[in-house]
Amino acid sequence: MSIEIESADVIRLVQQFLKENNLPKTLAALQEESTIALNTVDSVESFSQEIISGHWDTVLRTVSNLKVPQKKLVDLYEQIVIELIEMRELGAAPSEGAVPRAVLAPRAPAVAHLLRPQGGLPARNDEGEAAADHCARYTPSGFLWSTEDLARRFGGLIQRLTLVPALSSEVTVVAPSRLLTLLGQALKWQQHQGLLPPETAFDLFRGSAPVMKAEDDAIPTKCYNTIKFPGKKAHAECAAFSPDGQYLVTGSVDGFIEVWNYLTGKLRRDFKYQAEVRIRTMLSCYREIVLPNIEPWYMLTTQTMNCLPFQDNLIAMEETVLCLNFSRDSELLVSGSTDGKIAVWKIQTGQCQRRFSPAHSQGVTSVCFSKDGSQVLSASFDHTIKLHGLKSGKTLKEFRGHTSFVNNAVFSVDMTRVISASSDGTVKIWDAKSSSCLHTLTPQDGALLTSGVSGATVLSVIPMPKNMDQFVVCNKSSMVYIMTLRGQLVKVLSSEKKTGGDFIASTVSPQGDLIYCVGEDSNLYCFNVASGMLMDTIQVTTAEVIGITHHPFSNILAVITDSWEVLLWKV
Repeated sequence: MSIEIESADVIRLVQQFLKENNLPKTLAALQEESTIALNTVDSVESFSQEIISGHWDTVLRTVSNLKVPQKKLVDLYEQIVIELIEMRELGAAPSEGAVPRAVLAPRAPAVAHLLRPQGGLPARNDEGEAAADHCARYTPSGFLWSTEDLARRFGGLIQRLTLVPALSSEVTVVAPSRLLTLLGQALKWQQHQGLLPPETAFDLFRGSAPVMKAEDDAIPTKCYNTIKFPGKKAHAECAAFSPDGQYLVTGSVDGFIEVWNYLTGKLRRDFKYQAEVRIRTMLSCYREIVLPNIEPWYMLTTQTMNCLPFQDNLIAMEETVLCLNFSRDSELLVSGSTDGKIAVWKIQTGQCQRRFSPAHSQGVTSVCFSKDGSQVLSASFDHTIKLHGLKSGKTLKEFRGHTSFVNNAVFSVDMTRVISASSDGTVKIWDAKSSSCLHTLTPQDGALLTSGVSGATVLSVIPMPKNMDQFVVCNKSSMVYIMTLRGQLVKVLSSEKKTGGDFIASTVSPQGDLIYCVGEDSNLYCFNVASGMLMDTIQVTTAEVIGITHHPFSNILAVITDSWEVLLWKV
């Protein structure tokens, strides 16, 4: 259920802010142009007491900022003038200009009789004897007062008491600083949802948090949360943190792409496309009730997906999602699946911006955006690497030369090179403009060979954060390599484990001081880049590890397992 906010309420919040910050001219201009009055007082009780006590200077200042019906204003101004006349302050009202003459015109006859001697109090007598006589006339003995005496003595009070409910009904009391309170509550909610990291400054005008500085690299040693998936055919196959550190996104075997709060391990409900319930649950129920005779729900075909009544609200591929990546501004998400298709999504709305269908003849193993977000680089089981134009929807370049699966392909930091990793045991460095292969390298047994040897499957290549000329190579062995774009070997890091410890995934810390590798034994190996030493070995799970990814600023690791879980580790 959506909440509708009246524009008039927003204007009143701004008016209250102006009033509290002593900006009367701006407040008056806003009230005049919007024709919306604030009509608030600090206390209705105090306002009522000012009227009863006849503190008209205070009452008039308050009423001047209110929008009160004409008849009630006439009653108020009439009462003020009558009391001034009875006090023989005949020139007070005209000199102050607080009571418009046009307002009192309809009541002029009722006021005029008070100006006659017989209609008012006796003329002032400065002589002592006359004053004593005056007091005697107005101090009856035995508490027997005439109707005329009562009218003189209490008529003003009765009229004031009549004014109190009339004017009080036109005003309300609002908690102070209401606008700032609402903004503060909104920011707290965003922090609770994981949109804003805790203890973080926020640019309210721009609507964004300042870019966070990366923490000093430290080894995560504690599993603080677990994201659980519903079953064997629904577990995560890949995961990625957004560059701004706000999102953790997973892609599953059943084709679903979901956005998580990585602090709580909960699904992000602030996105409309996953706000109600888990779409996977809806789909399962729909399959059981409406489509009982078609293939298993985790094997949906294009025709089946298109016939679902809530299909437009999904972020989902038709087959298993093998890879995910974000644009540099964290606005777009690209996904690749086993059927060779690529989709680009708007993360805030869940809308598909572009589909490449198919982009490859076999499964897509790797996707990444160019620095300006206008192109998508992909790798595939079909032995090729392709560059796609987001605007045109066409393949712009194709990189051919690998003789087996291409498991990973990335741009160099300066965007001049493409680096690829393949199951043929080689790393290739390509010219991004001409798509020609510049270097073919085979990491083998701690050395770097250029030809004639079949090496172990190369799983990934990762550019180093602090050195644009270097990148990390992880192959299916107990060693990880640091190389340069010129094809030179810089360093070899080894777990020294002879059997059962071949690496299957790796990632680099935000500052580039640490390299993490996960082995077949489900241990996390942590290497210091500067010294090349193995710093720690941690068993992260007893299940088989599928992949690993690192938060861009914090020392947080997400470990993907085949036991239907994503494990979140921190220092």
